[in-house]
Amino acid sequence: MSRSQEVILTNMCLIEDDKGNVLVQIRKPEMYRWSGVAFPGGHIEEKESLHDAVVREVLEETGLTIKQPKLVGMKHWYNQDGTRYLVFLYRTNQYEGQAQSSDEGEVKWVKKTELPNMDLAFDLLELLKVFEDDTLSEFFYRPIENGKWQNELH
Repeated sequence: MSRSQEVILTNMCLIEDDKGNVLVQIRKPEMYRWSGVAFPGGHIEEKESLHDAVVREVLEETGLTIKQPKLVGMKHWYNQDGTRYLVFLYRTNQYEGQAQSSDEGEVKWVKKTELPNMDLAFDLLELLKVFEDDTLSEFFYRPIENGKWQNELH
């Protein structure tokens, strides 16, 4: 049995300021399979470190240069073709620059307490638990039956 598998590598970063705000991106539905309010992030390029990728993606999408992003967990699942999809989850409150929107969506600072009242991307509130709870490090969608999934937090 082979121990290798095809994998898609991505990241997402929760950026906080000192006033209880988080930076969100309102993803354009025409650009993504899933839309709504999410945290910035994207794909990891070939031969790029995980750290460099999250710094690059946040800069491209928000105009901010993040510092000291901490890996706090991961989200993952298997696509229908058997490819594993990994999302490395980062968190930081260290950044430089001014937030600005990009072609990928509008970015803005919002109170973290307002997130439940927003049109969030699928599962973002559940995923927020991994970002915030030090006892959690994994969000996994386990395939069950008939194309349905069961999400698990570990």
